[in-house]
Amino acid sequence: MISVLIADDEQPAIDELAFLLSQDPRIGTVHQASSGSEAIRLLTREPVDAAFLDIHMPGLNGFDLARALQRFEHRPALVFVTADEEGALEAFDLAAVDYLLKPVRTERLQRSVGRIVEAMKASAAHTGPVPTAASAPEMIAVTLGSTTRMIRRDEVRYVQAQGDYARLHTEEASYLVRVPMADLERQWADAGFVRVHRSYLVSLAHLSRIRLGADRPSVTVADAELPVSRRLLPALRERLESATLRPRP
Repeated sequence: MISVLIADDEQPAIDELAFLLSQDPRIGTVHQASSGSEAIRLLTREPVDAAFLDIHMPGLNGFDLARALQRFEHRPALVFVTADEEGALEAFDLAAVDYLLKPVRTERLQRSVGRIVEAMKASAAHTGPVPTAASAPEMIAVTLGSTTRMIRRDEVRYVQAQGDYARLHTEEASYLVRVPMADLERQWADAGFVRVHRSYLVSLAHLSRIRLGADRPSVTVADAELPVSRRLLPALRERLESATLRPRP
């Protein structure tokens, strides 16, 4: 069971988030604070596993509070909850495990709790603090309409070439970035991405089906079946073997 703190200067926002968290069986105690200073006082008495912090609080804001928590012996995993998209870069500089936009959706919150669990497991495995910014998942700036948002690279299932651009496909949506496929292939090779076709780069972690012995080799990522070119087939086999995966018929 995960103990959490919600820090927000608006009580309705605290009540809503507390209710949503209470529906998740992984969540135990939920503490509440209406200011950054109240959160500090509470955390000196009651260490928690994770802190959901509003950014725009009077006095000690969410970022100030996060910096103060870095000095704590038991540092909670940080999740920023805000209506402001512009703070995402600073949030991940502070090694936040997630950045939630208001209004918070249940499914999105469940993924945040999952990331908290991952951070806690990593901390326990290394008998050290929650992962720092240097070891946090790489974030990518993408454009959606007229706004810019941050997504985690490990959320990208596959990449599709579109001229001088590349389209990143995630579970929720797809995003166009002005980066050539060849550059992503080179930069993301160590993160488990492999080129399977001139038009596709896939994440090995998201493969659900592999058919390399068929007349038309293919791999499946979620519901998308993607072709594998004959030229790239040997390299893909080698990557699969090195990742201790085995093609399935």
